[in-house]
Amino acid sequence: MATITKTATVRARIEPGLKTDVENLFKTLGLSTTEAINLFYRQVKLRKGLPFSVVIPNKTTEKAFIDTDAERGLIRCEDADDMFEKLGI
Repeated sequence: MATITKTATVRARIEPGLKTDVENLFKTLGLSTTEAINLFYRQVKLRKGLPFSVVIPNKTTEKAFIDTDAERGLIRCEDADDMFEKLGI
């Protein structure tokens, strides 16, 4: 009877700051990096492709990303009611 390997190694080079930030998010979600990678691989297999859309943002979206990162034009809300009031809803 053939022996099936239960683990395989995946190696990747990641920017140190990105790695730290993402691993902190995984920790908040209660996931180890290994569990998160396994989850990603399982979703790719299930969906037969990436589990999210990969697109190049249009100019409006790209400007919104840049402005948000620079904290320009942000409207801060205390809660949902405050947000709806500021939106006039």
